[in-house]
Amino acid sequence: MRKVILRRKEVLNHLPKEIRAGAKVKLGSLFVDRQPLRGLTDEEEAKLLKGIIDVPPGHEKWPEKTKDFWASLSVKVPFEGVELNISIDETGEPEERMQYIIYKWALKHKQVGANEMEMQNEPGKRFYIYDPEKDLLKRNEKVQVRKDADREFIKVSSEIEKMKVLVRVLLNTDPNRMAELELENSLYDYKTNNPERFLKYSKDPNLEIQAELEEMVEASVLRKIGNQIIFGDETIGEDMRDAITYFKNKKNSGQVNVMKARLKEVS
Repeated sequence: MRKVILRRKEVLNHLPKEIRAGAKVKLGSLFVDRQPLRGLTDEEEAKLLKGIIDVPPGHEKWPEKTKDFWASLSVKVPFEGVELNISIDETGEPEERMQYIIYKWALKHKQVGANEMEMQNEPGKRFYIYDPEKDLLKRNEKVQVRKDADREFIKVSSEIEKMKVLVRVLLNTDPNRMAELELENSLYDYKTNNPERFLKYSKDPNLEIQAELEEMVEASVLRKIGNQIIFGDETIGEDMRDAITYFKNKKNSGQVNVMKARLKEVS
């Protein structure tokens, strides 16, 4: 069974928490361009409101009756929320038609956020839809990222040079001043706290070029002003991505070799 919960925003005021929790807040009808907000298309209305409205689709009073239906629709939302069964059976029909209609209507309602974060971030939203299934999937995505980051760390930790490159780029630290165990420990901590970023950079094909550019900036072979990266009087990139593109362009190989030679001199 597929269920979601329509929940409300907790309003903090001078009243005791028990009273606030016991209050029922109503999500009411909404008018858009002088017409009540409809949660269904014309085709869906004919299918799902049939039997709920006391005239059949196609009847001369059908438009008037459907308008009245949406104009009078409201839901009382207690502290714990309203559970809505939105399952569709094997025939394509909602298992709980009215609950499904309310769900479709709430999705379009300007006072309802698609999730709690959207409700909190957008003024005027007082309710949100909690979807346990989506929440589980989202949490599992994070689990998978952490698992992938763990696997990548095991590979990286066996390559001292790869660890050095990652430390320079991710921690903005000179890896040559760190012992091997310190490198590994620092990367492990970073991976634990930033699994997505660790995974992204450990698999980045341009990682070594970026590390070399970072080293050149540190050694003053290159200058960094804001995001710009400059060699002498020439801006080789408006940001790091541009500078990497510059380095990879064979037309710039002469200048790149000059930079590498200067880095070697000062290292």
